[in-house]
Amino acid sequence: NLRQRWSRRPRRRWPTDPASRCPNYWWDCKLKEAVELPDLANGLLSVAHDSEQIEVCVSRNRTTSVKAYQGEVESIKSGMTEAVGVRVIVDGRQGFASAGSLDPRVLSQLVDEARENLKFAEHDPYQELASPDGVASPGLILSDPAIRSISESHRAAVAIELEKRCLAADPRVKNVRSASWSDGWGEFALASTSGISVHSEGGSCSVGVQPLAEDGTETQIGFAGDVARRPDGLDLDRVVNEAVEGATGMLGATQPDTESVTVVLEPSVTAAFLGIVAGALTGDRVIKGRSPFAERLGESIAAAALQLVDDPTDIDSLGADNHDGEGLATRVNSIIENGVLSKFLHNSYTARRAGEISTASAVRGTRSTPGVGLHALSLVPGTATREQLFDEVGDGIFIRGVNGLHSGVNPISGDFSVGAYGHRIAGGELGEPFREATIASTLQRMLLDIGAIGGDFEFLPNGSGMASIVIRDIALSGS
Repeated sequence: NLRQRWSRRPRRRWPTDPASRCPNYWWDCKLKEAVELPDLANGLLSVAHDSEQIEVCVSRNRTTSVKAYQGEVESIKSGMTEAVGVRVIVDGRQGFASAGSLDPRVLSQLVDEARENLKFAEHDPYQELASPDGVASPGLILSDPAIRSISESHRAAVAIELEKRCLAADPRVKNVRSASWSDGWGEFALASTSGISVHSEGGSCSVGVQPLAEDGTETQIGFAGDVARRPDGLDLDRVVNEAVEGATGMLGATQPDTESVTVVLEPSVTAAFLGIVAGALTGDRVIKGRSPFAERLGESIAAAALQLVDDPTDIDSLGADNHDGEGLATRVNSIIENGVLSKFLHNSYTARRAGEISTASAVRGTRSTPGVGLHALSLVPGTATREQLFDEVGDGIFIRGVNGLHSGVNPISGDFSVGAYGHRIAGGELGEPFREATIASTLQRMLLDIGAIGGDFEFLPNGSGMASIVIRDIALSGS
């Protein structure tokens, strides 16, 4: 613990004359005066030595959540977090230190802590900070003051209303396990000696509800939620309808027969699978040989109908942002074009190792070093409605959800075997529910077996934009 280590150091006796104090005295005073995050980040850069590259990121976040139960507020939680992370790079060696406080006394010691950690770092010729690359920021306005003015009474009223509406929607809904409201506001600033200085802020609000439906001795639970940048962007009608349908629609579910079937994946399930695929197309996975697609750039790896992009410049996505985790301007990255693997995603480090340029795909927490990841994965939709997809399939299954996805997928070989539940499709119509089933294939074959992509495109709470997809010849294991 950073504070504990400092507390064990001998206390200094400060001279009464400020000019005779330590060299950081003036800088410490300036930090105390600074209230804006960019000022704090740039203030830390002022102590950089000529031989050093320094990057500083600071953040501040506030969250509030309310849960309702049986018509009353069950709990209210609210809190604020602050964080700072400092990277110091000298001759290919990186030292990193972080803290959960923006107190000037903490900040003034953090650079020295990062320098101290340089002693334990190995030399890496590719280890440098990102530099400005000339790409202009998309200039998205991601902050809305409406999030910061939400009243306690509004939060409570929405949570209570969700519970009430679920109970009234269907007589089989006997209880609601949880009905909740959450909102948050955060800001982030990053500055580096390589010439990058960025600042962003924004917020969102969300709702979620879990109704329990009963039929005799059987109980099923549903869930639905929504996230938006403004309170009036939340669709409570859709949340209630989806949650209640998810609970009541699974009553009477049985295990399906074991067979090879054509499946239709609901958009959130599509997002889960394609998110794993896209995660295997990042520079760190490719460089380490941990991707089944590492040697296939420029090859057809999917059906021609599949087009997959990472687009954080789309303001409609909750994953939208103006900059990545290293401060480079975000941009549209087309990953799979007409079934052809067209690009791997890189941050500045993996790009240097691969002899490429960064795709501005750095992701990070304030208290961690940059990795490589997705911002706002989107599937280019087709035109068919979900009902038209069912009609085209004829007989198959509609998968509404999966479980055990991350433990059931081998990200190196691509093999997967995961639990699934949903409904049978019979004669082009949605039929009886099933549960306790397993679907299995490989990611490589799944991509090639895509038969159609629906037009029911929607942005999901995780920022991805997805639609239903049809996949043929999936092994279904049941009774």
